[in-house]
Amino acid sequence: MLRAACCAVLLSIAASAAAGPAPTAEAPVDLQWGVKIPLRDGVELQGTLYRPQGEREALPCILSLTPYIAQNYHDRGMYFAARGYVFASVDVRGRGNSGGEFTPFLQEAKDGHDIVEWLAKQSYCNGKITMWGGSYGGYDQWATAKEKPAHLATIVPVAAVMPGLDFPMRGNIFYPYDMRWLTYVSGRATQDKLFGDEKMWTTLFRSAHEAHAPFNTLDTRFGNPSPIFQQWIANPLQGEYWDRLNPTNEQYAALDLPILTVTGHYDGDQPGALAFYARHMQHGSASARDRHYLIIGPWDHAGTRTPREEYAGLKLGKASLLDMNALHREWYDWTLKDGRKPEFLKARVAYYVTGPDEWRYADTLDAVTASHAEYFLDSDNGRANDVYASGRLETGKGTRSGADRYVYDPLDVSAAEGDAADESGSELTDQRPLLRRNGKQLVYHTAPLDKDTDIAGFFRFSAWLKLDQRDTDFSVDVYAIAPDGSSLFLSNDVLRARHRESLRESVLVTPGKVERYEFKNFTFVARRLARGSRLRLVVGPINTFNLQKNYNSGGVVNAEGAKDARTVTVELLHDAQHPSALYVPLAGERSAAVAADKR
Repeated sequence: MLRAACCAVLLSIAASAAAGPAPTAEAPVDLQWGVKIPLRDGVELQGTLYRPQGEREALPCILSLTPYIAQNYHDRGMYFAARGYVFASVDVRGRGNSGGEFTPFLQEAKDGHDIVEWLAKQSYCNGKITMWGGSYGGYDQWATAKEKPAHLATIVPVAAVMPGLDFPMRGNIFYPYDMRWLTYVSGRATQDKLFGDEKMWTTLFRSAHEAHAPFNTLDTRFGNPSPIFQQWIANPLQGEYWDRLNPTNEQYAALDLPILTVTGHYDGDQPGALAFYARHMQHGSASARDRHYLIIGPWDHAGTRTPREEYAGLKLGKASLLDMNALHREWYDWTLKDGRKPEFLKARVAYYVTGPDEWRYADTLDAVTASHAEYFLDSDNGRANDVYASGRLETGKGTRSGADRYVYDPLDVSAAEGDAADESGSELTDQRPLLRRNGKQLVYHTAPLDKDTDIAGFFRFSAWLKLDQRDTDFSVDVYAIAPDGSSLFLSNDVLRARHRESLRESVLVTPGKVERYEFKNFTFVARRLARGSRLRLVVGPINTFNLQKNYNSGGVVNAEGAKDARTVTVELLHDAQHPSALYVPLAGERSAAVAADKR
């Protein structure tokens, strides 16, 4: 295969000569820009190489494969190269200075395989390759691993997006944000200024929402016609289109390398990260499962790489501020250099509990939850539509009757102005969006708790529902209400009625038929609820400019607009024959020391 003339330029970052001493804990670093990496189809990718200056022997290599332009990970490259690793930051196909055409997610598996095997042949590499990266960079670690490159020794997927599961849709419901992201990665250069203009995108999303623009027009409406966007929304079901991007059951079973998965309570890609983890736990060998570690911190998406002391109004304890660079390095030292296992990893699952602000450990994710407390829905004469006039969540089945109702009109955009104006930076604790929807949703509260209660794991919600239209979308949110009345958002789930039986098929609703809906895809939560606290459950429609709108007609949601709108009445039953209930995960009592002893 023909290769272009090498344009690599070797630059000394430190003042000392290239033929200096062997690498130390923080050696000076050399940079090689413009490294050309050939792929099997003749396309060349470009990377930037960071090496300890004066490197005398081949070292393990860390690969970062990114659509966000390789130079954005300069600080990471400098960090790891100064500590005895070769770090290669590579632009994915069609982005930055790499050749070929960028098609999100599609090419990373084979390209990742080829880069790993190419690196293994270089004189500076000892044949042991790992990867670094979060979000898209977490995904492409799984994509590369499923191709089984011989020299891939370990991966550390952080906040890994799973295409089709949590992006560009969740619960088969798409995000207008998809076009913001596609604009970010359009062309070859970084579009960070366009992507980062929060006010512009809020205005665009709100405008489309208030105009009832069909979802399939958003790319043109936002000034960036996108064949990728159109292809995505033409595949709204889980199926072959999305399956091809992720490991198969057989590929999970074949994985036999150490893995460290990292995600956060409020990480938007937590569903994907935990789905990768769960599927490997389900299909991997006993040996592979034993070497797969999981960390769930109290972080948002960005915080999984750089933890902060506060996120969206939630203040976090000092223990949450892990040095993620150091943790990665310790993991690499253990798996690539025969170093000691990171002290932090006292058991295979580490999870952070807010409230006491402490790390706890378990051998499996299931073991985090000791049991589920049942809270059954009830109300007085259908009085459950207001935060201040709510229904109840009661323990024990007891004797209950009746039902509650809300009416959702897709043409009602009255909350958009207030939602767009919210700039408090306290999204997790701000109750104003909830109050704006009083009367248009259902709200339930527990009685005040009689003791401190630790919850950890996943909520479940089982609801008996009756609709008078053929389709609609639901959002189910759970909050912690402190004794002083302050609120903290904990977790949520979304569901499109036509996908109530499976995300892989559409079955429209029979109007007037009572059916049981299972909401079982809540995000992970771990928090201490202080004595006197209550839980709040909110069930309502999805009516926001941040999610695709369902006009309830039962037609093609992506193509619908105002002319297709149908007002839906949703009835939630909670009588003896239809015991709707919220299942709350109660934390196990195992300590870190107990878990560590078993290891």
